[in-house]
Amino acid sequence: MPEALKLDRLDLRILAQLQQNGRITNVDLADAVGLSPSPCLIRVKRLEQAGYITGYGARLRLEKLGDTLTVFTEITLSDHHREDFMRFEAAIRGVDEILECHLVSGGYDYLLRFITRGVNHYQQIIEGLLERNIGIEKYFSYIVIKSPFIKTHCPIDKLFPEER
Repeated sequence: MPEALKLDRLDLRILAQLQQNGRITNVDLADAVGLSPSPCLIRVKRLEQAGYITGYGARLRLEKLGDTLTVFTEITLSDHHREDFMRFEAAIRGVDEILECHLVSGGYDYLLRFITRGVNHYQQIIEGLLERNIGIEKYFSYIVIKSPFIKTHCPIDKLFPEER
């Protein structure tokens, strides 16, 4: 496992820039964070090797491809032993339509985010999960009508302000 790095303000600026544009050239990235290209590239490679940067990808406009449905689903498990959580998580990990899985505190155990072709497709997936006997006691579904905005980057400068 890569060793943990102590990040400084330049590392944080690099991460913030790459979040917003993973295709930025090293020269432009270096200019944006106030470094020369060679040290900037060394830092990026170090951040990748240490696991701070886990990949690069394209953001897609799915509506241009066709109709989709986003559904948030609350899942409550029937039992709450460590093995029950592990079994559930292992079972849903391979469901491609589940984009996010969060173990949460409160009135239910998990919050999942699905992307499907429509209500029927979503219902087929849920019924398939229920048939697998993976410990689901109950579920509640919330169909997204509209998403006024979805942020794809974290406010690094607000979450990890520079030392004063």
